[in-house]
Amino acid sequence: MKMIKAKKDNLDLIENIVVTTIAEVYPKYYPSGVVDFFINHHNKQNINADIENGMVYYLIDHESAVGTVTIKENNINRLFVLPEFQGNGYGTTLLEFAENRIFRTYEEASLHVSLAAKHIYLKHGYKEMEYHRARTENGDYLCVDVMKKKVHKVSSKINYDGRIFGPINNSENGELDDQTVFSYHQKDNVMWAEYTGGYIIKGTMIGKVATNGELDFTYQHINTSGKIRIGKCHSNPVISTDGKLEMHEQWQWMNGDCSKGYSVVVEQKGPHKIERKISDFSEKH
Repeated sequence: MKMIKAKKDNLDLIENIVVTTIAEVYPKYYPSGVVDFFINHHNKQNINADIENGMVYYLIDHESAVGTVTIKENNINRLFVLPEFQGNGYGTTLLEFAENRIFRTYEEASLHVSLAAKHIYLKHGYKEMEYHRARTENGDYLCVDVMKKKVHKVSSKINYDGRIFGPINNSENGELDDQTVFSYHQKDNVMWAEYTGGYIIKGTMIGKVATNGELDFTYQHINTSGKIRIGKCHSNPVISTDGKLEMHEQWQWMNGDCSKGYSVVVEQKGPHKIERKISDFSEKH
């Protein structure tokens, strides 16, 4: 699974994902005039302008383009997964990718949410802030919510020594699950950790702590298939809406397929109390 920044020659691919999804899904929630409005709003000209500004990404899995997302500053736009691929976690992967990029700079992510997707964003911690209702050309009414999710940057004085973390989300190409436990250590600006559990027999990490609390480290482990996996990671600490320390991570394998991924780990009270936010960890094969 790979996230790719769209280029001009990907315009037709992005448009197909957007228009196909709207045409098949939105008629279940909106009258025809609103469906036409959405399709016209996400026209080729608007998509191409966002591609030229480097804002559009699409997700590939098993050589198929399954979804797309557009990120404008702290706004998440045009997040669509083709109907035949929905229900497989691709929407979550796209959302977390967007959040990870936004929360590097901003403390709040914002988006306009259709009726078709509102329940998904509520599940992921977004809150309703505004309700918009507009009349389309043929008299039908368009109804959308403005929803936001806020995280708080942690103090630069954070010390990771003795902290225990467990994953609450992970890309499908990762090897963590809800049984994996991370034990962190720190001395000065050097951090290291051990991790084990689930698909991981034994793993270690080593890296540096920046003045703002962000981590850059390499990791290696042996999985239950007997393979040695090696990678690198940038980890951004935030305080979640429920007050917990979370590490929002962007990582890449340095062997195997060298693919990239996105994870979130949350601090735990102890190594045997992993508090999961998302229950649908993918099976690893």
